[in-house]
Amino acid sequence: MLRYVAIIKIAQRIGIPLATIGDAFGILPEGHTLSAKEWKQLSSQWREELDRRIHTLVALRDELDGCIGCGCLSRSDCPLRNPGDRLGEHGTGARLLEDD
Repeated sequence: MLRYVAIIKIAQRIGIPLATIGDAFGILPEGHTLSAKEWKQLSSQWREELDRRIHTLVALRDELDGCIGCGCLSRSDCPLRNPGDRLGEHGTGARLLEDD
């Protein structure tokens, strides 16, 4: 039981949703102790998801330098939230934050 709690905590720490963790445990018999091979299979699935998230976060980090941080979200070269300045067509200011 404590191993499962430890695994859940590890998975949560890297951002794996509880539903995904539950699905992984759902295929195991109740009270089953994971073998090293089973842990490797399970963690490799989560590793792929973690690698995708890391890739996305690195791309976001690398694009942040182009953002002036004003909140208007309509700058023509803001690739993070407004590629192609599509929000600028609707006026200036924080278009996503304003109630129209």
